[in-house]
Amino acid sequence: MTRPTRQREREREESDAEQDERSDAAACPECSSEEIIKDGDRGELICDDCGLVVEEDQIDPGPEWRAFNHSERQSKSRVGAPTTQTMHDKGLTTQIDWKDKDAYGRSISSKKRSQMHRLRKWQERIRTKDAGERNLQFALSEIDRMASALGVPRSVREVASVIYRRALDDDLIRGRSIEGVATAALYAACRKEGIPRSLEEIGEVSRVERKEIGRTYRYISQELGLEMEPVDPTKYVPRFCSELELPEEVQTKAHEIIETTAEKGLLSGKSPTGYAAAAIYAASLLCNEKKTQREVADVAQVTEVTIRNRYQEQIEALGIHS
Repeated sequence: MTRPTRQREREREESDAEQDERSDAAACPECSSEEIIKDGDRGELICDDCGLVVEEDQIDPGPEWRAFNHSERQSKSRVGAPTTQTMHDKGLTTQIDWKDKDAYGRSISSKKRSQMHRLRKWQERIRTKDAGERNLQFALSEIDRMASALGVPRSVREVASVIYRRALDDDLIRGRSIEGVATAALYAACRKEGIPRSLEEIGEVSRVERKEIGRTYRYISQELGLEMEPVDPTKYVPRFCSELELPEEVQTKAHEIIETTAEKGLLSGKSPTGYAAAAIYAASLLCNEKKTQREVADVAQVTEVTIRNRYQEQIEALGIHS
């Protein structure tokens, strides 16, 4: 056996020994409990059941300072923000602030102000090296704009950005508009994260037509293998009830109507928004919180005919005679 081979074997044995030590520390040697807690102030691992100090003099990889609220933590931190998929450069390049003030908050002179203006302009130019990056920057800014208008959380924006990047890597953008693919990616992300938005709602904040959004969404979901489950109508109920200013009682009743009628197979092939709207309309009547079909239809962005048809099917399935 050669010397490099022996050295590699020795390193492997040492790493295995370290792993065994770490696995042994996961359980208390006194009472075999796995409830091991860490005392950061003393640098010790302590058994929560019997109080035995399992390990001491641990190295603390955290910062040397302490903070007791978010603003204090932000002011003391010496690192930048984490990388994000919502920016074309993942947030790794620098940005020049738009405020014309120095580090002490004082206004800068007019000469410095014009100099900073030129620096900002060149900074924006050099952040994108080619047309591909400029298009990606535009698409991600569109996703961010539409997500803000829809009021969806940041996790949806991250997922939508990842889907768009995958479509870009697989060359699915060719022959399609950037806005169309970006909107379809956002629609897919909303469904993935369990925060569904209807195509009508997506279309209101988008710059492309609803038909193109649906066509592009079907194409990229098929090409990227996005496994989408059917949208649950109960996901729409809280938002619709909130916009209609209906009490919790109506919301609970609408959930019951959807669950009961769905078990009888009425949901198959039906629009989830229309189905949820009809259930809310039926629940409002049963709870004496009457809302007109027009009011419910406007909130759910469906027609009154859809609500009437779904409502009739639901009350028949429930054995209620209108």
